[in-house]
Amino acid sequence: MLMLLFYVGDNLYALDSSQVVEVIPRVVLRKTHQMPDYVGGMFQYRSAIVPVIDLCYLIRGQPSCSYLSTRIIMVNYFGKDNSKRCIGLMAERVTETLNKPDSELIDVATKLDETHGYLGEMIMDEKGMIQRIRLESLLSDSQQQYLLAGRNDDSNNTKPN
Repeated sequence: MLMLLFYVGDNLYALDSSQVVEVIPRVVLRKTHQMPDYVGGMFQYRSAIVPVIDLCYLIRGQPSCSYLSTRIIMVNYFGKDNSKRCIGLMAERVTETLNKPDSELIDVATKLDETHGYLGEMIMDEKGMIQRIRLESLLSDSQQQYLLAGRNDDSNNTKPN
């Protein structure tokens, strides 16, 4: 599996690259004050207004630093209703990929509660421990309704195989 690597503070994380649409530089976001703190804001991407989730804030409670390598990872997010929506994930030091077989993913049972179900398996590498982000578990049902209501980006509403 080819994975996109990024940091949250000093910890390394990975996202399956098949879920990534594009990695773009950090842009000016419009902050919507009724949104949760982990939502960095919204911006126009390919004629759609998309929310950007700050992974640093979501995972460790502090906003992403303004590094030159801080990027917005545009991903296809498939909701519980199987609709496809594009969202942005802001992370620090988004500069590398890593190719590892699925057999090297180690289940560490870190799911302490439902709110952290997106923290997945670990990968051991010369860089250290890398934790996989499960995109499909990133948003709860209520978060999906709140952040993604009315933002259907795919007319056929099908999930990939």
